[in-house]
Amino acid sequence: MPTLLFQTAKGRIGNSTNYLTLFGQTVFPDTLTIDEDFTLIAYFFKPYVLNALFGVAAQELTDNPIELNLLPTSIRAGLQEQLQNASSSREMVTILDNYIYSLVTKIKTDMRIVKYAVEKIATEPSKKNLTVVQADLCMTGRTFQRLFEKTIGIIPTRYRRISQFNTAFRQLNSQQFTNLTALSYNNCYSDQSHFIRAFKEFTSLTPSEYLAYGKAARN
Repeated sequence: MPTLLFQTAKGRIGNSTNYLTLFGQTVFPDTLTIDEDFTLIAYFFKPYVLNALFGVAAQELTDNPIELNLLPTSIRAGLQEQLQNASSSREMVTILDNYIYSLVTKIKTDMRIVKYAVEKIATEPSKKNLTVVQADLCMTGRTFQRLFEKTIGIIPTRYRRISQFNTAFRQLNSQQFTNLTALSYNNCYSDQSHFIRAFKEFTSLTPSEYLAYGKAARN
């Protein structure tokens, strides 16, 4: 999901260092480094709202987060300064709520078609369902691909794979599985090795490494 991320101390992502960052689709893992005590608030959006809310082409933000202050004044609306002057996390969330609401009230784009497509794919992220959704919308493959590239920033097949992984990842986090093989098959991976490759692609870790890291953090 696209994300607006605010932290009370400057954070480094790649070569960028800032307080307020707008993320598009993040396919490949990255690292946020913060060198002092901080509060972090992440505001998540539906996959298709980047252009409608912020006036930014979705493709431009795919794996390329930007500082919100680089957007026009009419979009950023002094948000960073308001957040930095807030006295509590609760006040920060209220400021973000009001900011996003002000953007939502200005939306004029009809997003019903892409909303239908992404929700259907996210609910059942199988290759077969991808074809079904395209047929439901009476679109050619090229038109379907352009729709996703414009509004989400990636092609439909990649969005399907992200949705597939996200479902499996949530089940892994909530321990809703008996073993990795069962988890893999339940989420339409051909076998456990297939799931491990996808897990490493999207997180840079294997499932075992991720689980071990989480266990160490809890202890």
